[in-house]
Amino acid sequence: MTTETTRRRASIIHGYGASPQDHWFGWLAGRLEAEGVHATVPALPDSQDPDPARWADALRAAVGTPDENSMIIAHSLGCLTVLRYLRSLPDSWHLGALVLVAGFVDRLPALPELDSYIGNGCDVERLGDHVGRLTVIRSDADPYVPTGHTDRLATLLGTSAQIVRGAGHFLASEGVTSLPEVLEALPVSATLGVKQPHHEAG
Repeated sequence: MTTETTRRRASIIHGYGASPQDHWFGWLAGRLEAEGVHATVPALPDSQDPDPARWADALRAAVGTPDENSMIIAHSLGCLTVLRYLRSLPDSWHLGALVLVAGFVDRLPALPELDSYIGNGCDVERLGDHVGRLTVIRSDADPYVPTGHTDRLATLLGTSAQIVRGAGHFLASEGVTSLPEVLEALPVSATLGVKQPHHEAG
């Protein structure tokens, strides 16, 4: 048994065609674990041919009911999957931090094979009220997710997107194997040597 009364935990959710070993997921999990955050990157089934119900079930099993010590970081199609999962929860939930990288709720012209998964997207307009720290991140030129899609998602969530220049779709094949901007968006950033503004108690 641990002597900690609560332990911070992070779930890193991959996207279409990806695995837990891809891109910057392992790097982020390692950095979080080094700071005492229990980090997992669950494998979503058949990522090359994703099924919304199966992905939702896998996410439910991996994430459970979020609380103030929980953080969720999602990439691309994983963002829509996470948003739908959060939307399905009873109203009383509260999530410590949510970071959405290259997220969207609209269909993607470059990936019409995902039209059936994306469908009509997700109603997200009230979700931000349940999240302590909400961050939306996009690049300045994403070959798969139009920048306007991510900006629209950010607006619906009541925020604006943070832009990482030259990051494409945040893939390892584009040279993105670490993503400090995500780390800086999480509540652990003070202990990771990132300058953090003063915050009030409470």
